[in-house]
Amino acid sequence: LAPWTRLPLLVCFALLLLLPGAAEFTPSLDSDFTFTLPAGRKECFYQPMRKEASLELEYQVLDGAGLDVDFHLLSPKGETLVFDERKSDGVHTVETEDGDYMFCFDNTFSTISEKVIFFELILDNMGEDGQDQEDWKKYVTGTDLLDMKLEDILESINSVKARLSKSVQIQTLLRAFEARDRNIQESNFDRVNFWSMVNLGVMVVVSAVQVYMLKSLFEDKRKSRT
Repeated sequence: LAPWTRLPLLVCFALLLLLPGAAEFTPSLDSDFTFTLPAGRKECFYQPMRKEASLELEYQVLDGAGLDVDFHLLSPKGETLVFDERKSDGVHTVETEDGDYMFCFDNTFSTISEKVIFFELILDNMGEDGQDQEDWKKYVTGTDLLDMKLEDILESINSVKARLSKSVQIQTLLRAFEARDRNIQESNFDRVNFWSMVNLGVMVVVSAVQVYMLKSLFEDKRKSRT
């Protein structure tokens, strides 16, 4: 581009970054959490939501006998939206209304085994960005350049942000899968070592018994008389 055409483009980016509300993108909040659920216990969490927003929840059981847990998702009115019985993982998405959503992980069916559980929340359309966009649009009238508008720039940035958020989500899930596979491998390794030692002990005992029995066959049990 010629120098005289670069200046308006730079002005567009400056306005996009500096004007009040111009840095507001499409709201999307991600969070993840890992916790230990003891045997015979039930843990519940609450998430405030807005009307016409989206709540996506994914969970995985990373460690524990059976790798399973009961999962409940309840609406602000107390209605059961999702119920998973003895599942190792799950993904659920619901369109929300105003109020607190409750989701619970139930391990009361297990009496001795605790569970390590990972879950991730993805909240979409949680902000009020419509008014913010209208506020900064009035400052950028007449700054179009080569059919490129600030709305197009904002749309492109939102698209990049959404894809980056998706990449972060996938990497988080891959780490959770890796943690669960590692726990399974370590559990199998300990089990193999335990039974190997048991087999070794049995072999030693059997060998000692066989040696004793074999020696007893060749012993002269007759008593010498004088």
